[in-house]
Amino acid sequence: MAATRLSGGHVVTTEAQVWDWLAKVPDPEIPAISLVDLGVIRGVAFDGDTCVVTVTPTYSGCPATAVINLSIETALADHGVPVRLKQQIAPPWTTDWISPEGRDKLNAYGIAPPQPAGGPAACPRCGGTHLEKLSQFGSTPCKAQWRCRDCLEPFDYFKCI
Repeated sequence: MAATRLSGGHVVTTEAQVWDWLAKVPDPEIPAISLVDLGVIRGVAFDGDTCVVTVTPTYSGCPATAVINLSIETALADHGVPVRLKQQIAPPWTTDWISPEGRDKLNAYGIAPPQPAGGPAACPRCGGTHLEKLSQFGSTPCKAQWRCRDCLEPFDYFKCI
């Protein structure tokens, strides 16, 4: 259980509350998954009255990093919590950090979650297993474009990183 932050003898915010609020912040590129489910938020701590959120970008050139940072700052500001972001690039983010719930949300959204074998296990639309890669690059650099030969629908596959 996270420590409670006190101000003037009154309970203000807990780390658990901050995690809960951040779990509602969607990824700007895949709004079906939260930043917490994606695994980019690595830590929450308090330094006095300031909440320090440690963030690891999915990769160093991710164009969504500025939007992610602003979303975190806005979510906490909406609750009156002063925030400082701390970028952590080591260890680098990996798709292993996507939560099991996040993987389920990706699949339900129509994006095949990452698999250790390097390709999707099944079509996120019909569950078919007769798949073909159309392109190494999908709608974002972290996804590839695949097609199901069973339902003939194209879909994104979240590449392992």
